Amino acid sequence: MGLNLVKLCVGIDSIEDLAAWQSHRLAALRKLDAKARLFHRTFQSPKRRVELCAGGSIYWVMKGKIQARQRILDFAEGTKEDGKPCCLIILDGLLVPVRPVPRRAFQGWRYLDGEDAPPDLGSGSGSDLQDLPPAMRRELAELCLI
Repeated sequence: MGLNLVKLCVGIDSIEDLAAWQSHRLAALRKLDAKARLFHRTFQSPKRRVELCAGGSIYWVMKGKIQARQRILDFAEGTKEDGKPCCLIILDGLLVPVRPVPRRAFQGWRYLDGEDAPPDLGSGSGSDLQDLPPAMRRELAELCLI
């Protein structure tokens, strides 16, 4: 199993909200630069980049639960809006729903070992969970049924 990151997704309530936000942001970036890529800015740069790029993902915590993951493609140096340096985590555009797992709030990001990462909803028994309407999936997760 590979190495991953886990990160809070502040201000986002669902996987669908995150997908819409990322799509809108990527479209805006592409208006400025046709080669724009989807990324997440972070102040701290992971030291274990090679392990993360070897099949790792960023697991997004929304509403107190890990709910989705995105594959990490690369890292790059960047700047924040205020001109301060930051690390860019370059992400694949595909958001993969995972079995919801509660996660307390924390600052920044944390490493997540592959064996501790929740499985994708489309894998194993109950693989039809990914086809449920988002509202029903959230309600089942809140009831701890998935």
